Amino acid sequence: MTDTLSIAIAQLNPVMGDMPGNLAKLRAARAQAAAEGADLLVTTELVICGYPPEDLVLKPFFLDRVAEAVHALAADTADGGPAVLLGAPWRDGGKLHNALLVLDGGAIAGARYKVDLPNYGVFDEKRVFQPGPMPGPIEVRGVRLGVPICEDIWTPDVVECIHETGGELLVVPNGSPFEAGKTDVRLQLALSRVVESGLPLIYANQVGGQDELVFDGASFVVNRDRTVPVLLPGFREAVVTTHWQREADGGWACAPGPQAQPPADLEEIWLAMVTGLRDYVDKNGFPGVLLGLSGGIDSALTAACAVDALGPDRVRCVMLPSPYTSDHSLEDAAAAAEMLGVVCDTVSIEPAMDAFGRMLAPAFDGPPQGVTAENIQSRARAIVLMGLSNATGSMLLTTGNKSEMSVGYATLYGDMSGGYSVLKDVYKTTVFALSRWRNQHRPDGLKGPAGRIMPERIITKPPSAELRPDQKDEDSLPPYDVLDAILACLVEEDLGVPDIVARGHDQATVSRVWTLLDRAEYKRRQAPPGVKLTGRSFGRDRRYPITNRMTSAY
Repeated sequence: MTDTLSIAIAQLNPVMGDMPGNLAKLRAARAQAAAEGADLLVTTELVICGYPPEDLVLKPFFLDRVAEAVHALAADTADGGPAVLLGAPWRDGGKLHNALLVLDGGAIAGARYKVDLPNYGVFDEKRVFQPGPMPGPIEVRGVRLGVPICEDIWTPDVVECIHETGGELLVVPNGSPFEAGKTDVRLQLALSRVVESGLPLIYANQVGGQDELVFDGASFVVNRDRTVPVLLPGFREAVVTTHWQREADGGWACAPGPQAQPPADLEEIWLAMVTGLRDYVDKNGFPGVLLGLSGGIDSALTAACAVDALGPDRVRCVMLPSPYTSDHSLEDAAAAAEMLGVVCDTVSIEPAMDAFGRMLAPAFDGPPQGVTAENIQSRARAIVLMGLSNATGSMLLTTGNKSEMSVGYATLYGDMSGGYSVLKDVYKTTVFALSRWRNQHRPDGLKGPAGRIMPERIITKPPSAELRPDQKDEDSLPPYDVLDAILACLVEEDLGVPDIVARGHDQATVSRVWTLLDRAEYKRRQAPPGVKLTGRSFGRDRRYPITNRMTSAY
């Protein structure tokens, strides 16, 4: 029996499927832990391959590469340095598990398998993994560790089993995606398990972006007395060694350690947007990004996020004026580009509009009018931007927000064209709030300017697509504060019309928004991926049939 233990927590940013690269990260983390005198290195869920691997784990050769990396890291532990708790997909007796492996003494010294496989929202683990048996503790360096994996602590059963079978300390590897406000949810959940079991808990969470998911790290320790002696930073990699002492009653306590300051509400959303975009671009090998800069708030905020993520040298903006583009939009776009330090080219789409008008006139008995003409403008811009993307290799960013995508206020093969959408899960009212916030704040570690990032007029002027004379968004939509409140009820809470009306909203407006939301499902299916920020993003979080006669009348 030992009375002291040093445990290093590694919240790393793995690259999906890059087993050699991830192995190198783990070796570097273990070397740091060894230098700090750690007995054990704790890693996050499936860190050796990245999380979530989805159907990659159905490929035998993928699992072969995982096994090779695991055995290589296990061999390293023959040096007498720290043992490793390693997250990995693992084959056992013909079954595939989401596993935590104990690497020590040059070998795989033990394994535990995730019991509660989530199958909701963005998760689909029951499709690819088999659940493990209820786990007892596993002895590592003389301490009986309970190792519930992520979802295993969302209900009491697994921790109760560990406690009843002699566990002394809970170590929880996680791949817990970011949602606004989720940090406190995780902490309260951990506190519940600590109170129920009387065992202290280490919560180790992945960091970085993977497709539409962002992992915010923010790993922590909870002692038996419900204090939080260690809190790791959010949205960046860290390896922190914690120091534990056996107390007089035989239980374990962690000594006070680093206490990172959690980001505030708008800051955490911004950091998630920056992290998601940065890792999507870098992990997929794009040299940079480009976008249409209209002089409006959505494109200005998207450009600012891109500069904060990648730096001004990797962001290219293009102004694409039409005869309906106002002088103030041209001025505001130029000013925003100057504030951000990015190149901003100007390519007029008026020649394309004229050409399409002449081409289509015989079929339309004259030049196209109304929505048809408006959509042609949007698609002409997309042709220019995609041409530049093809020529440079830079990825095109779309600039639409969640409010617009909810009600279909976007053009297929027009402003929806692109490889990634930074604002996909950001309502318009939050766009305004983020713009005001970023004009006054710049978190450490970002690559954008410290001062203002857009002119004040971009924030204060009425939103407009400028596809016809004097057009305003409110010509087609309810005011955004009204629209977003109704959408939050429909999308985030799945409420019906009577319940929303009971909250003070006009019934006709609610029914209209319901109808617009329902009809736009086919557009959202064709939208690019984007950062998940809320509890109900469009995509795997919210799966509705396109063909659907469930109307607001119900």
